[in-house]
Amino acid sequence: MDVRGTVAAGFEPVRDAFIRNFEQRGERGAAVTVYRDGHKVVDLWAGTRDVDGAEPWAVDTVQIVRSAGKGIAAAVPLLLHQRGQLDLDAPVGTYWPEFKAAGKERVLVRHLLSHRAGIPALDCPLTPSEAADGISGPQAVAAQRPQWEPGTDHGYHAQTYSWLIGELVRRVTGRTVGRWIAEEIARPLGLDFWFGLPADEAHRVGRIGPVEPPAAGGGGNGGVLRLRPKRSVSEAYRDPQSLTRRAFGAIDPFPDENDPGYRAAELPASNGIATARALARCYAAMIGPVDGHRLFAPATLTLARTEESAGPDRVLVVNTRFGLGYMLHGPASPLLAPGSFGHPGRGGSLGFADPESGIALGYVTNGLQKGVTADPRAQALVRAVRSAP
Repeated sequence: MDVRGTVAAGFEPVRDAFIRNFEQRGERGAAVTVYRDGHKVVDLWAGTRDVDGAEPWAVDTVQIVRSAGKGIAAAVPLLLHQRGQLDLDAPVGTYWPEFKAAGKERVLVRHLLSHRAGIPALDCPLTPSEAADGISGPQAVAAQRPQWEPGTDHGYHAQTYSWLIGELVRRVTGRTVGRWIAEEIARPLGLDFWFGLPADEAHRVGRIGPVEPPAAGGGGNGGVLRLRPKRSVSEAYRDPQSLTRRAFGAIDPFPDENDPGYRAAELPASNGIATARALARCYAAMIGPVDGHRLFAPATLTLARTEESAGPDRVLVVNTRFGLGYMLHGPASPLLAPGSFGHPGRGGSLGFADPESGIALGYVTNGLQKGVTADPRAQALVRAVRSAP
């Protein structure tokens, strides 16, 4: 296996796990980066740039990371709060008056970040062009009646998160969330990360596609994880009328994620484009200084990883844990250790940080496998990092 990049002493198990992902778990093209205490200790890439191609994955290859981008988007309202520009306990309507419609007067900003707003689905799904136009999405969620009383329960806002967070940021700052991240986070930290891919970077994006994991294998650290979803979960994903299907189907038909127009849109719920290096470096800057740059003050870091929602998730139909904008370590999203926070992307990608150990990890892949959380390839890398001294 031709794996390129570097591994610091003690982190060799990460390289071994990365290789096994190609040999045993159906990986086609991927990259993984790990920071420890603000310093890069793992930076690896291998396979092909396109899931269905032969051109090698390059040092600067970027990929759509789906919901792993939610964790970067969530940093924006937290940083605005840190700067005194946004009150997390204010009604969303304070900043976005139209949002007060249909019984949402008491939806707080923190409810948007913790998936408690009650608006994971739309009565009338948007077309891909409507979803990307910057107008139809905010109008739709502003007019939507909640599925439950806001603040009383939680359910993953798989697609509507794009317009909820994006429009809130625009109302507060006058800038789109993609522009804010580009100017305030990506540029200072030197990140290859975008919501709204610039045309001159389009040549770097690999083609993604579905890849089924091998059917054989016995599980465990070295084997293949056999996915056996509970009956209630599988039924929820099959039922067109379930809240699960409707949440993931808020854009209908599902967009072509390889389409340049889709990549150029700003949809912070689903179309972030990044390197593994960018995800890891951004999370490293959330928990400590990286080349003189730090994102979260200690109080903001506490907000990110303090539990806001826990228990049965109305959309994912499993128990989930969320802080303000981030999934927390738990059965549905096993990160490095208790206290870790981050966000997976449906199909494989992952970014997270663990303040206690100083570890931050980013993983991106072009071979999307079934599952929203706990992808076996990402989890193999997490286990390997956990074994490092």
